[in-house]
Amino acid sequence: MTIRGLSNLLLSLVFFCFSTFNTAIYAQNLKSETNLVTLLHQLSKDYNVYFNYNPEDLKDLSLNTSGLEGVRLKKKLKQIEQLTELKIESLGSRYYVIYSSKDLNKSNNKIKGRLLTHQNKLRLQNKVIGKITDLNGLPLAGVNIRIKGTTIGTTSNFDGNYNLDANPNDMLVYSYIGFKTKERKADKNVINIVLIEGISLNEVVMIGNRSKPRTVINSAVPIDNISAVDLSSTGQSTLDQMLNYKIPSFNSTNQAISDATAHFDPADLRGLGPSRTLVLINGKRKNQSALVYINDTPGKGEVGVDLKSIPAAAIERVEVLRDGASAQYGSDAIAGVLNIVLKKNKQYTQIETQTGITTRGDGFSNGVSINSGIPFQNSDGYLNLTAAFYQQDFTSRTNNLGFDALYNITENDTEWANWLQKYPDLGMTVGQPKTKNYNLNYNFELPVSPTCSWYSFGGLSYRIGESFALYRAPYWIEDPNNLFHEQNEAYEGFQPTFETDIRDNYFTLGFKCQILGFKTDISATQGRNAVDYLVANSLNQSLGANSPTRFDVGSYAFDHILTNMDFTKAFGKTNINFGWEVRRESFRSTAGEPASYLGEGTVSFPGIQPRDQLIATRNNFGSYAEVDHEFSKRFMLGTAIRYEYFSDFGKNISWKASSRYTFKEDKGALRASVSTGFRAPSLHQIYLSNTQTLVSGESVSNQGTFSNQDPIIRDNLGVKQLTAERSRNITAGITIKPLDNLFFSADFYNVYVKNRVLFTNEIGFDEDLAQINPVESILIANNITSLKFFINAVNTNTNGLDLVGNYTNIKLGEAWGKLTLAANFNKTRIVDDIAAPTILKNNNYEIFNRKEQARILSARPRSKVLLGFNYNLRRLNLGLNNTFFGSVKWQHAEDPGKDQTFTGKILTDITLNYQLNTNISFYCAVNNIFNVYPDELDNKGDVLTDLGGRFKYAWEVNQFGFNGTTLNGGLRIKL
Repeated sequence: MTIRGLSNLLLSLVFFCFSTFNTAIYAQNLKSETNLVTLLHQLSKDYNVYFNYNPEDLKDLSLNTSGLEGVRLKKKLKQIEQLTELKIESLGSRYYVIYSSKDLNKSNNKIKGRLLTHQNKLRLQNKVIGKITDLNGLPLAGVNIRIKGTTIGTTSNFDGNYNLDANPNDMLVYSYIGFKTKERKADKNVINIVLIEGISLNEVVMIGNRSKPRTVINSAVPIDNISAVDLSSTGQSTLDQMLNYKIPSFNSTNQAISDATAHFDPADLRGLGPSRTLVLINGKRKNQSALVYINDTPGKGEVGVDLKSIPAAAIERVEVLRDGASAQYGSDAIAGVLNIVLKKNKQYTQIETQTGITTRGDGFSNGVSINSGIPFQNSDGYLNLTAAFYQQDFTSRTNNLGFDALYNITENDTEWANWLQKYPDLGMTVGQPKTKNYNLNYNFELPVSPTCSWYSFGGLSYRIGESFALYRAPYWIEDPNNLFHEQNEAYEGFQPTFETDIRDNYFTLGFKCQILGFKTDISATQGRNAVDYLVANSLNQSLGANSPTRFDVGSYAFDHILTNMDFTKAFGKTNINFGWEVRRESFRSTAGEPASYLGEGTVSFPGIQPRDQLIATRNNFGSYAEVDHEFSKRFMLGTAIRYEYFSDFGKNISWKASSRYTFKEDKGALRASVSTGFRAPSLHQIYLSNTQTLVSGESVSNQGTFSNQDPIIRDNLGVKQLTAERSRNITAGITIKPLDNLFFSADFYNVYVKNRVLFTNEIGFDEDLAQINPVESILIANNITSLKFFINAVNTNTNGLDLVGNYTNIKLGEAWGKLTLAANFNKTRIVDDIAAPTILKNNNYEIFNRKEQARILSARPRSKVLLGFNYNLRRLNLGLNNTFFGSVKWQHAEDPGKDQTFTGKILTDITLNYQLNTNISFYCAVNNIFNVYPDELDNKGDVLTDLGGRFKYAWEVNQFGFNGTTLNGGLRIKL
């Protein structure tokens, strides 16, 4: 069977399941036949009453409910007796006992004894009321209160109040995200509870295991559980930066002068590149972005997920699996998995405003978000809605040298001295881009029976941005046609702007149910990311006076559609999971307007040409199986295997084995895993083809990026078809919990990646002017000065260590404290020779020079340490966070003597939150309070390193950006 046929078959199966369920519900309503247990469950919810019965007496009973509509409970119960020959006795306090006609034939003494037992219990029953607060006395809304061992329970309201009917011997369980679970006997009428902030160790996490729920401490693999409170405590404004300052192994920094890359900011785990981190939302695969990072930044040649499209206001928590997981989740999960869990709150509405600015007076930002929960009457369902807006302005951190070493223009130049005095920074704007981001998100679940429910979630993001290209000085690009100056005025040059229009959307619809003892989850997901490019304040020199100054230079789009079917069942101590995924991906490249690519094309970014536009698609089928077995309460062993088939390059099989041994009294655990993994080359990497601006000495020319499918690459250069990267992951660690409020973990990891897809350096003309080699013949034939392409060519080995320590609920007089330490240390090496095509190797061409190698070896910090302290005194919360960003290294393409290492730096952030009352709180934050900047660039005699003084700080390797101190503040209102 072909992949298309298999895809259609599985899609049909999914829709058949959905249709069957709808048909069953319709037929059930039409016939009004209802299972009696289901009916009693609904009556219990509708009337807040409780039924006691022997399940064997009722398991096969159904009845016509058409006569039960619109009548009181008492009459409904009477009709049930008549229709079923059951006896229903009221025991008072809203409890009923149900017994069959067989019981009526037994002695009256037995019946009376049975009733008396229930009545005696109910005489002891009381109504428990109370209020739930945190250590500072602030009410907690949405706390779950359940009678242990039952499904009977309630939740606290906005003021933290609750009430529940329970027997004195019942044990009440109080649980809330971010707090330690508490148990109390229901032996009093008033029980007020103070919940203590936890370490998020005892909360169930979704990733890493599909069967038995696991917590951070008893999982067989290392997992971080970052709550919404933890994210906001960073004082950062966007999700990617919140994670950057909360997870040591996660890296993301603002990029400058890098075309569209400046509007996405590459992000990765463990320094292994954006392509090797899988992102999920509520456990479902999130679509990749439309952009390939082809500029000189970390992550060059990679494709990631647009994390800026997900507002923090919609997030309940982020789970970070720090282990290879391709055998469980498929392609991309080599470095790990980010699972973003959306909010389920249904108790209140929260409005948050924020604003910020740097101490330089630029980079002004502001935003507002609204998150609201809507409960469903007589149901555990919910609808959570989020609307968010955020905008930021430019920042600029430039040199003011007063000369241009790139063009050898000195400050005393007779022709340009006045211009240099006016523009000592050479007209540059180097910093974060200007953006506006609009978001709508929702999360929904509707139970239709005690074991079945529909669910759906999704989001829509619209973001517009503007960044800057290199300033074109008047001695660089002339303006003979007066496009940028009047005829009688002095021409001062121009700085092109790169503008983006980014749309990202995702949507999932699913159905969960218990079928034949299996927990079944069937879902369909659609996701899309698209970016349109516009270059303004520029020109096309080839068009002369007819050149516009604003150009539509083209667009890219990526989308996927996938269906998932997952099944889980426990057989005693053995848990079995299996399922499959069918996915269809599409990548689209659209040409710009003719003026953007004709002749020399638009200055700074020539438009996408018609020959480069395309629509590429592929299909993927994956199936997996997982088995976990608890050999004892302490020892667990898990295995997983996954088969994948891609229509463009073939199949892959990945496997994983993991184990965990828990210490006595759950005081810690030993854990380890070994696995293989893979990453399919993205459609972008296979099919991307375009031209860009290349600065070389005093000239500016176009370079060509040829797709992997181009005959020039495949036939002339002998580059093979892109295929999957393959990996081997080993992780071993220990967790220790000597006290309830003290936790440590240490995890060693090794990741070997074979056949990594890389984006080559420029391949152009050599210095031998007397002869034309075969590679130069290809360049001449295609009228280009150099070319680049994607190729499987490098193997890497990464060793690392993750450390985590938490000490919470430290008593400090009347206050409480929390101390957090987290660190990551890693080193990546290139092993084996770089696999260059024979024609290039024979003509002494490098395809991945020292400069490009540094992007995967040393462009991200090899060490990152987070040390934080949190202080709570009643309504006041103070946070002090220190983040050490280790050194990074930039390598010269040819001369090791011109390399530069940028030393490690510590950034200190202070946050303050004050709760004015139950409804209102305000916060402020000072990020990078000591105004720390990276080391300045030293070109060591090569003017191309800093482009003649245009860059003060490195833009190709970047630890934490260069905005300096930023002030933030905001207001939170709960309604």
